[in-house]
Amino acid sequence: MKKITYALILPLVVVGGLVFANMVVKNHPAEKIIRKPASASEREVELKRWKASPDGVKYEKWKASPNGKKVFSSAAKISKEVKNFTDMEAVVTSLSLPTGSALGFGMMVKINEEEFILCFRSNEPNKNFLIYNDEFKHLYGLKVNDKIMIRSRNVMHAPKYSYPILFGDLIKFDNKVIYQHKSSEDGC
Repeated sequence: MKKITYALILPLVVVGGLVFANMVVKNHPAEKIIRKPASASEREVELKRWKASPDGVKYEKWKASPNGKKVFSSAAKISKEVKNFTDMEAVVTSLSLPTGSALGFGMMVKINEEEFILCFRSNEPNKNFLIYNDEFKHLYGLKVNDKIMIRSRNVMHAPKYSYPILFGDLIKFDNKVIYQHKSSEDGC
């Protein structure tokens, strides 16, 4: 009788152990897939493929146009300050962005006699820029012709806009910091 009981219980224990082990494996978080960076030749091939696409052709035509050349020339005038993350004196020329822009909250500024779109990123993820945002409260108080100091880590351009796009990482007004973008935890 003991042998029959052991014979019936043993498969039950084995099956229970397998089910439990399978459950533990499924509950274990999957390891992140780490993609290795593309090699220089792979990047070059991808760039050639993109330049041959309709978007790439359109971008290259814009880049060669007078408007595109003006945008790149304006961006080049502040490249040293952006690269070194140093102060740039700017004058607020408009408290709104160009019509049809989809850049969130921003304003127009003049730096070294060149117009720029100055945009801001919220420190809170998924924050709606169209409503009053408390972290921008001091920026809302700026007026046209106010002189501000800007520090930025990047300047961009897009065929949709006639001005380079400058992201404000640190803004000072009357020697007081009125806005500072906090870098994310991972340094990006």
